[in-house]
Amino acid sequence: MTTIDTKNLNSTSTDKTVIDEVSGWLRLFDDGTVDRTWTGPPEALFLMSSIPPSPTPNADNVTVHDLPGKPNLRLYLPAGTLLPILLHFHGGGFCISHNSWYMYHQFYSRLAGAIPAAIFSVELSLAPEHRLPAQIYDSFSALLRLRLISKNQNSDPLFSSLDFSRVLLIGDSSGGNLVHEVAALAGNETDEFWSPVKLAGAIPIHPGFVRATRSKSELEMKQDPFLTLDMLDKFLALGFAGRGNQGPPYTCPMGTAAPAMENLRLPPFMVCVADKDLIRDTNYEYCEAMKKAGKKVKELVSEGMSHSFYLNKMAVDSDPVTAQRTKELIHAIKDFVSCP
Repeated sequence: MTTIDTKNLNSTSTDKTVIDEVSGWLRLFDDGTVDRTWTGPPEALFLMSSIPPSPTPNADNVTVHDLPGKPNLRLYLPAGTLLPILLHFHGGGFCISHNSWYMYHQFYSRLAGAIPAAIFSVELSLAPEHRLPAQIYDSFSALLRLRLISKNQNSDPLFSSLDFSRVLLIGDSSGGNLVHEVAALAGNETDEFWSPVKLAGAIPIHPGFVRATRSKSELEMKQDPFLTLDMLDKFLALGFAGRGNQGPPYTCPMGTAAPAMENLRLPPFMVCVADKDLIRDTNYEYCEAMKKAGKKVKELVSEGMSHSFYLNKMAVDSDPVTAQRTKELIHAIKDFVSCP
């Protein structure tokens, strides 16, 4: 894999025309190829660099292992026994990002060491080459892969310290949407089917839920480099050509097009909301819909923070408030994993 996610890279070709662009992140050409070379501020380039696996414990006392398969997984493994398991779905609006990027590595390595927990991070297919529901299939397949690993746990010492009776789903932004979808799909199967895996909880962080029309926070909130209205609209269009109730229910699980929440068998949820997020209002709406449906839901609100703030290592290192909110997020996740 290259340092930057550049699938179908051919940005120097003169015989192709850019037909769509997400500024800084993605260019789509008339022949269907996609260039994901980062063209934003060069000082942010390191956030999109790929971090190699390492069997040697890092500063978080965590080893990092890549597990090829369908789908590919990255394992963050701290020292300890009977470690709970987090299955992680990265963000990127279903169109960009990779689970090996530094922005994810720096947070999920830290989180794995802090809980401590084993974190399996899923490599997801990307739109528009692979439109939704491809990412849902990848994510659910990853949970099925954990089930297979659990049944052969003793055959690999890498998995000997894991507690498969405590598996939680976690996802950033659009990965938070996948948390809901995978939890709902998992609930369609019996406990006996999943055994010895037990889905103990779910943690969508700033999930990318939107409706067909803009929310008040979308209209009034200051836009942030990690999420602008243009990014939101274009990722939705490239992901499945629809917004909220205009398309499949993947981005609006509380809408009329989605399965009734009352009929879903879901584990306890902790929904993490950023107070200054463009999509804050639909995050709150999702929480209220879940509570109305009788589901167990906790809310964690990060005051004064914008979308996916904890992934921006520059802000975490330079701004004391962002650093403190990131610590609070980690502590809240640790508490929820301990007692969902």
